[in-house]
Amino acid sequence: MDYFLVSFFLIQYVRSSLQTATSLPEWDRKLLFGRYLSIALIATFYVMDTPDWYSWVWHIFMVAILFILFTKDEFRPIKSVTQSVIPFVVISILNDVVELAAPKFHDEYHDWLDIATAFAFVLCFVIWFYAQKQRKVLLKEREDRLREEMASKAQKESLEYLVAERTMELTAQKEELQKAIDDLKSTQNQLIQSEKMASLGELTAGIAHEIQNPLNFVNNFSEVSVELCQELEEEVDKTTIPDADKDYIKGIIADLSQNQQKITHHGKRADSIVKGMLQHSRASSGEKEPVEINALADEYMRLAYHGLRAKDKEFNAALVTDFDPNIGKVMVMPQDLGRVFLNLFTNAFYAVAEKKRMLTEAGKLDDYKPEVKISTKMFAGKLYIRVSDNGTGMPDHVKAKIFQPFFTTKPTGQGTGLGLSMSYDIITNSHNGLLDVETIPGEKTEFKITIPIA
Repeated sequence: MDYFLVSFFLIQYVRSSLQTATSLPEWDRKLLFGRYLSIALIATFYVMDTPDWYSWVWHIFMVAILFILFTKDEFRPIKSVTQSVIPFVVISILNDVVELAAPKFHDEYHDWLDIATAFAFVLCFVIWFYAQKQRKVLLKEREDRLREEMASKAQKESLEYLVAERTMELTAQKEELQKAIDDLKSTQNQLIQSEKMASLGELTAGIAHEIQNPLNFVNNFSEVSVELCQELEEEVDKTTIPDADKDYIKGIIADLSQNQQKITHHGKRADSIVKGMLQHSRASSGEKEPVEINALADEYMRLAYHGLRAKDKEFNAALVTDFDPNIGKVMVMPQDLGRVFLNLFTNAFYAVAEKKRMLTEAGKLDDYKPEVKISTKMFAGKLYIRVSDNGTGMPDHVKAKIFQPFFTTKPTGQGTGLGLSMSYDIITNSHNGLLDVETIPGEKTEFKITIPIA
């Protein structure tokens, strides 16, 4: 019975301590076989009549178990517990050996041998008990350490997450600040450019004023000279010089009169341009005046075209007009509407010039012909004006911001971002109208002006 208890609990201790069911499945099957074998041996001992030598079967069984546990590296962690069984096995074997070799001595000291065997038996379980208790303490310490490590790991991950989140916030703030600084610098540059343009406008107005006086003299004297040529021709008819000489003199007078008429024509043309410049540079009076819309639009279209031609001599574009001849004069603010026309035409010419440059660089110019078109129409008490071009067009994200102040797609120094914003205010606020844009990226852009006419 002692051998059965020792072998049974030893095998069970090995299986539970080393978790052989998961870590050593092959040895676990062998240990289970040993456990069943010990049960079979104890059952045989009690059920059947066993001879005296049957105890040696138990000796062999226990020695085999101890040999395996001592010689295999897999069972090294429980070697100290295995050693506690050796005294019990040795005393049991010694007891049987003494009984066979010296029966009288055995009978005389039988009680002492039984006491030694019992002590060794109890010692096994005492050692197992403390080993089991120590194992539980170590297991608890290991679990506590694992929990601490898990808590420390979780805290570390939490701190890393917070650091990463804070880093992202700081990076985003830095980018926002950098963008704000860039926007401020851009706005500053645009304001400086706007101030320069305003100063240039004042200078232009001063120059135009200075030009207007001598231009008036040219126009007046050219008209007077035409009249003088007519009077001179009449006086030649009154003279008695030969007809051939009269014809020769009349030819010279005709040429002179024609030249004077051309001077008058181009002088008036120059006077119209100067007046347009003065009107554009002059602050709006805020009052509406009857204006020939077709003439105003045509004047600013050509003014914008020649302005771009002055910067780029090689630039050419087709100027297409589709004016409604029945519009006549319309009550508008001419200075303000002139600024709108100038901004729209300048942008249109810039778009077609930019597209031509891009196609030239890409070697895909082919048959592209820059074209800017304006059309006017009066219908149902409203004036409709369309300014279109076949230039670069605009993507949707640019179209959404096109009327915002200081927004421009032009390089620094070429646009202040105020032209279309100002035009939008003039049309919507000053004229109670609408200004909209339709565009196809890479193909065309069309600005639509609708002004109600009272």
